Amino acid sequence: GKVPRTEELDAGIPRMMGLQPDLLIVTGDHSTPSKMKSHSGHPVPTMLVADNARFDGSRQFGESACRVGELGMFEAKYLMLQALAHAGRLEKYGA
Repeated sequence: GKVPRTEELDAGIPRMMGLQPDLLIVTGDHSTPSKMKSHSGHPVPTMLVADNARFDGSRQFGESACRVGELGMFEAKYLMLQALAHAGRLEKYGA
């Protein structure tokens, strides 16, 4: 069921972007590597799109592409700070 749900999300992204959001984040709640066919503790791919986000040249979204992407690897507890910063909702970030 993973592939049809991913394709459904992919088809909806142009409509979401048409709403001109300040920020779009695509991620998951857990990793499920194809080789394991089960939930795991591996890093979860995360994509962040915002006007002030640096584009890392990625043309794919998945475990391999995200491993070397601009966001790097980070603990999930920092995702909200990334989201707020990229949406321009913080006065100052990192100071």
